[in-house]
Amino acid sequence: MKTNVKALVIGGGAVGTSIAYHLARAGWDDVMLLERDELTSGSTWHAAGLLPYFNMSFATTHIHDYSIRFYKTLEEETGLNAGFAVVGNLRMAQTDERMEEYQLYASTAETCGVPSVFLTPDEIKAKWPLIRTDDLKGALYHNTDGYINPADVTMAMAKGARQRGVAIERKWQADAFRWNGSHWEVTATKMVERGGNLVPSDEQIVITAEHVVTASGNHAQRTAKMLGIKIPAIPVEHQFIVMDGDPALQAWRKDGNPEHPVVRDADAQSYVREERGGWILGVYEKHAPARFEYGVPDSFRADLFELDLERIEAQYMAMIHRIPSCEESGLKNDFNGPICYTPDGNPLVGPAPGLRNMWLAEGFSFGITAAGGTGYYLAQMMVDGEAEIDMASLDPKRYGDWMTTEWAARKNEEAYEHVYILHHPDEERPACRPLRTTPAFDRQKARGAQFGWVNGWERPNYFGPVDAPDSFDHDARSFRRGGWWQYAVDEARAIREGVGLIDASAFTKHVVKGPGAAAFLDWFTTNKLPKVGRINLTYALTAHGTTRTEYTIVRLAEDEFYLVSAGAWTTYDADYLRKAVADKEADFGRIEVQNVTTQWGVFAIAGPKSRDVLAAVIKDADPATALSNKRFPWLSARQIELGMCPVNAIRVAYTGELGWELHHPIEMQNYLFDLLEKAGEPHGMKLVGARAQNWLRQEKSYRAFGTELGRDATPLEADLPRFVDLAKDFHGKDAMQAKGLRSKCVTLLIDGPADADPWGREVLYHGDTRVGRLTSGGYSVHFGKSIGMGYVKPDHAAVGTRLQVKMFDKLWPCQIVEDSPYDPHNATIRKDG
Repeated sequence: MKTNVKALVIGGGAVGTSIAYHLARAGWDDVMLLERDELTSGSTWHAAGLLPYFNMSFATTHIHDYSIRFYKTLEEETGLNAGFAVVGNLRMAQTDERMEEYQLYASTAETCGVPSVFLTPDEIKAKWPLIRTDDLKGALYHNTDGYINPADVTMAMAKGARQRGVAIERKWQADAFRWNGSHWEVTATKMVERGGNLVPSDEQIVITAEHVVTASGNHAQRTAKMLGIKIPAIPVEHQFIVMDGDPALQAWRKDGNPEHPVVRDADAQSYVREERGGWILGVYEKHAPARFEYGVPDSFRADLFELDLERIEAQYMAMIHRIPSCEESGLKNDFNGPICYTPDGNPLVGPAPGLRNMWLAEGFSFGITAAGGTGYYLAQMMVDGEAEIDMASLDPKRYGDWMTTEWAARKNEEAYEHVYILHHPDEERPACRPLRTTPAFDRQKARGAQFGWVNGWERPNYFGPVDAPDSFDHDARSFRRGGWWQYAVDEARAIREGVGLIDASAFTKHVVKGPGAAAFLDWFTTNKLPKVGRINLTYALTAHGTTRTEYTIVRLAEDEFYLVSAGAWTTYDADYLRKAVADKEADFGRIEVQNVTTQWGVFAIAGPKSRDVLAAVIKDADPATALSNKRFPWLSARQIELGMCPVNAIRVAYTGELGWELHHPIEMQNYLFDLLEKAGEPHGMKLVGARAQNWLRQEKSYRAFGTELGRDATPLEADLPRFVDLAKDFHGKDAMQAKGLRSKCVTLLIDGPADADPWGREVLYHGDTRVGRLTSGGYSVHFGKSIGMGYVKPDHAAVGTRLQVKMFDKLWPCQIVEDSPYDPHNATIRKDG
């Protein structure tokens, strides 16, 4: 058995074997996989093997698409039949709103080249007469997927891995991890059978590996403890039943008819597929409990939980309603096993926080579907340094150290029962909230704030009626313009015409200082560093030249900088920054990094009257000029006093209006809120939420990290050359230039439906040719129509180009407009007073 390898994969389920296979296929010839029991002995063995394309995530759609295409090639390579039944996937809708969900998904899927077709109830009945269709609105049909045998596909990938030189060792458990500065030393213990249990023996070895990947499935909590990190992957009970033969189905097949597709009745929280003349019913019901919150018991192997059939009675009756012929079929077998979840239902794939060369592939609720693509894209990240798609939405660091076991368990239960709910783009899930709140939370709630969730923080999305019932936001959701829409319109208009106040306290904030700080940041970011008292917008790149993080940098002193980045990505940004500092400190000198996110609250005040509001409360020797262009110019920072509150004020506004960000001591937030609210009353100041702000920034073509900005595009492709100083050397510069312009970010005005706006997930066409996708969408109060931003092929990116955007399964006209179509010369931002 080897004791020194390039990469060690921990876990022999579908995900682990795929990673080992793809690392070898990518050129690493010294890969080992350890499995504590037998291959597939975790959740893989009792998985139903479905391969659903459906996912609203751009990255996850690519992953699923790769898996489905890859699995079809395994038999030719390995000689093993993976048991792939390409029967298709029929996703049915009982309501118009469910059809609208599918139409949004289908437009998103088209951006990834995933085919689908919509069927009417009559078309469904004609193809599959056993399905009851009288209460359906229609269905979305994928003919290219279906289901697969989980054990067979895992064994096929394992054989393919062995053929490429991977060593697969069973009955070895990883018991300790130690980083020696250049490699991992992994203590592994031989596992033996004893009394029906799998227990550690006295035999141990230490394996030295340059890279380690954990794909430990249900054992993720044990893995987290050994690594000293937090991993919010905890299993939830999942039940499915196998029924005896259905005579009507058997007769149907005997007549030479094809196998039914996987039948998904989302409104009944269930799926059904054929199984040897009968049916399998799987459900995603309410009240399925999380298990193994603190680790899997040693006695639990390829085991199952006790059934709770009463919990799924409604779904069983719904199956009989949908396929009446199954009513006489008896129960043949049943399963209630652990299926790992994460709080948002997406897996955790990428570098572990705070650790070098430690990679996580955990929390796969749809592990069979995702295994192939995860192996492919994670291997790209490990071997090449970056994947061809932006994997940030799956990064393990999207959750911070504030997370606890209790929070993860309850959110995972929620994610499980939300698999088949209507996935409104404006959905906000309620479990474990509120948790992280700013001091002004109660004040804002009392004024009608309806909150969204950002990295655990409660942030106002919009301000509805003060006396709104608790269900207001839930009832306001829609795939069209929901009940919240007019409130956001009024808020956006208030900033364009008067003044508004936005709580932006969730911003990520770091202080970088020390003798080496300036030289480091000059190398780390693309733009010129600002002078003392000034600010710059800039980007940190990946080694491949794509955008890793967007920063607003305020220079506090020659060797001290205040960095502001996206609030959703605090740990993600902090980890990358700290690792880069550790790598370069010897070159540049001592550098200190402080995460001060929770020390400073932020209010953004913006609008033509914002200077008037601040002038009423600023304390200065010459208050009449304190906020003037001469003393406080655009893109500068000043320490000011508002009443008794010291404020680090930055003259910048994400809305494109005259405005300031007011960074204040978090403990003084309520004082400052009350002060500004009173000063704003004579000017009609309105409290404004994130949705209106999102619309306003699109009118200015301000790119947002996680939508327009990410690891699949360079700042030049984002059309931001003014923030890239090519006269200096910086990290990723050569790779950025070598990529050229594969696509280009543009702003579009859209003549869409009268009652709907795009969400930023839709496909763009030029005639019959797919040319790009939206990354943001919404409504423009200035232009009185829908607006969006997105990426198109460079030869379709010229201002004035007419394209079409797909919404509700129809193509709507849109036109590329100049960057910053609202106030392109920034006259309102620079206004003096």
